[in-house]
Amino acid sequence: MNPIYERSRRTVTVRPARSGDGEAVRAIRNHAVEHSTALWTQTVQSPAQGEAWLAAHLERGSAFVAELEGEVAGFAVYGPWRELDGYRHTVEDSVYVREDRQGLGIGSALLTALIASAREAGHHVMIAGIEAGNSGSIRLHERFGFHHAGTVPEVGTKFGRWLDLTIMRLPLS
Repeated sequence: MNPIYERSRRTVTVRPARSGDGEAVRAIRNHAVEHSTALWTQTVQSPAQGEAWLAAHLERGSAFVAELEGEVAGFAVYGPWRELDGYRHTVEDSVYVREDRQGLGIGSALLTALIASAREAGHHVMIAGIEAGNSGSIRLHERFGFHHAGTVPEVGTKFGRWLDLTIMRLPLS
């Protein structure tokens, strides 16, 4: 049997993140910083920065991890889309899966939990800001009912090239 099908039978467990997950989350996040255009920075997080970043999400109750075989295989968070109080009912999501665990349904499991949590918290809209070339993330969000709200050309840069930002929107209420 093809090993990918054998791996796909493994059980993914999604749970609220805890402070003890900080290093695993930071490792996934820093890998994305160093090797992808998912995060538009080239500055990796130090342990202290990673802890502070996660603590803000833990305080809101907006951070989740996916475990596979006892290891953190991915994480998802949502946070304020903009800081002004007029945007207080809108949140932005982030979903990251460890590179060696992609394609196993982990992103879907995480996004399911994230959307349910944001709805339960009373948020009105969830926004996804995705690098326009990240077709996997765009397809994931489309499967959950996110609609394309627009693409803004050349608003970021990384690895010596300009990046376009696709904005997707999901009504929560």
